[in-house]
This record gives sequence, structure tokens and C-alpha cells, in this order.
Amino acid sequence: MSVNLVRVENLTFSYNSTPAVNGISFNLNKGDYLGIVGPNGSGKSTLVKNILGILPLQSGSIHLFGQPQHKFRRWDKIGYLPQKLSALNTHFPGSVGEILEMGLRKKNAGEKRQVLELMGISHLSSRLIGELSYGEQQRVMLARALIGRPELIIFDEPTTALDPETRDIFYSLSENLNRTNGTTIILVTHDIGIIGEYARHLLYLDKKVLFTGTFEEFCKSREMTGFFGEGSQHIICHQHDGTEKTK
Repeated sequence: MSVNLVRVENLTFSYNSTPAVNGISFNLNKGDYLGIVGPNGSGKSTLVKNILGILPLQSGSIHLFGQPQHKFRRWDKIGYLPQKLSALNTHFPGSVGEILEMGLRKKNAGEKRQVLELMGISHLSSRLIGELSYGEQQRVMLARALIGRPELIIFDEPTTALDPETRDIFYSLSENLNRTNGTTIILVTHDIGIIGEYARHLLYLDKKVLFTGTFEEFCKSREMTGFFGEGSQHIICHQHDGTEKTK
């Protein structure tokens, strides 16, 4: 039986009376890997911020782990990496290792070391966060989102400042978390051509839902063929050799 971790129903949110998202509805089940894609200004980050309660609910409803959002208290079950690190206080007098420990329910040197190694930042453990480059800070915050072993992780454009090697490590890590550990993942990205390699489900957003379903359903959808064009749809589905890649 599928267990809903996130249920969004008829969500509408406006900035200065201009809708950023309009009538959004979808379900996310335990163990899903959902890619949320769409053009710039399509409302992807607004949707995520509504789910997390960063933006107040204006219209519609959101349930998290079976509870109405306003009653949900177990935020330790959710890891989040925002699109921009503007909320990060680079003057915070804490080392990388100390910042990671803040994400643990109890001190666990082994888990901290494992995450540091996975993200390739073991050598930065004693450095102050403000001394790091933007890309290094992004790696630290990725590690911070992962270290508490949350049941649901939401990544909002997580690879923007990462070099290609670290980007590949991140995508492989996210896939392993989902396939091996059963971690439920929402990955927001503008790169629809990459996300199909990892995510099993797709939500295509342009202020409203244009498509929601599995990648297999997307790749077989004549409506999406008409919307994207056959060539672009094949690229999204990684059908370069004429065969359909499914998960």
C-alpha cells in the first residue's frame, strides 16, 4: 500500500495578486524520486517553499506524512537544500564539522566522517564556513541536508555551483539514497534532459501542472510529444538510440 508523504491539493499562491502557481495538485509516495522541472519563473521554488511552510498557505491544502501542514511538527524528517545560499550566515563562527553535527540527533562521528567523504570535503572539516568558496559551501550544505538521514529530502537546483565531477557524485548519491535506502526525494531542476536519468517520476510545471506521472508515461504521452516535439521528448527520455529508457 502506497504511503503519501506529500499531498498537495489545488494549491494557488500569488505575489502581489499575480499567481506564481495556480491549482497545483499531486501526490508523493514513500520511496518516490520526483523531478520537478519547468522554465525559469514557472513556480518551482514557490511550490517547494509552500510545501515547507516557508511561504504561508494562501489557497488549497498540503499534507505532510499524513498530517495537515499546520499540524506537522517532525521537520527533522525532511532535509532541504535551498536554491540559493542567501540564508547561510557566512559569518557564523562554526567549522564545517560543527555545522554538520548540528544536523545529527546525537553525535555520531562515523556518520559525519562518511558524509564528509562522500561529498569530498573531509579536508574542510576544521575550516570556518565563511572561509570557503561558494562551491565548497554548497557541498557543505548538501552534506548538512543528508547527514540526519531524513525520510524526505528536497533539493532545489542543488548542482548550480558544483563542478562537473561533484555534480556527478551528487546525482549518483541521490540515486543511491533513493534506490538503496528508500529515501524519498524531490529534485527541482531546470535541466529536464538530466533528471530523467535518475528520477522515476516527473512533474512538469509552468505555473500550473502540465504533466505529472512516471517517466515511462511521459515518454509514451502523445500530448507531451505535441507539447515538446518528438526530438525534444526523445532527448528528455534519453532515447538517442531510438529506444526508451525506463526505470
